Amino acid sequence: MQHEDRVDPERQDLKGRALKMADMVAYQQGAVVSRTVIDRKVGTVTLFAFDKGQGLSEHTAPYDALVCILDGEARVTISGKAVKIKTGEMIVMPANEPHALDATAAFKMMLVMIRS
Repeated sequence: MQHEDRVDPERQDLKGRALKMADMVAYQQGAVVSRTVIDRKVGTVTLFAFDKGQGLSEHTAPYDALVCILDGEARVTISGKAVKIKTGEMIVMPANEPHALDATAAFKMMLVMIRS
């Protein structure tokens, strides 16, 4: 069975449709682009595209966060320890621990945050 969903996901309801996550957010030179997929009181799912050299500075969050790399590679630093992750890999950033992300190459990620 072939999947050929060529409609613009920005203009369509996403529920009940099979979509390629990496195609839902585009790279922009010198920028970080984000797209919220789910935003509820209990948590969020957000897609990001980071150009090489971009990142998120060190910060903390009061809940665990799951980062899944959809394309490219990044350096994730958690409590001072840096880990390189690439396409198909994921990492959990624990609640209340300082963390940062840096694009060692352009990368796309899905960020899932579960509030408790």
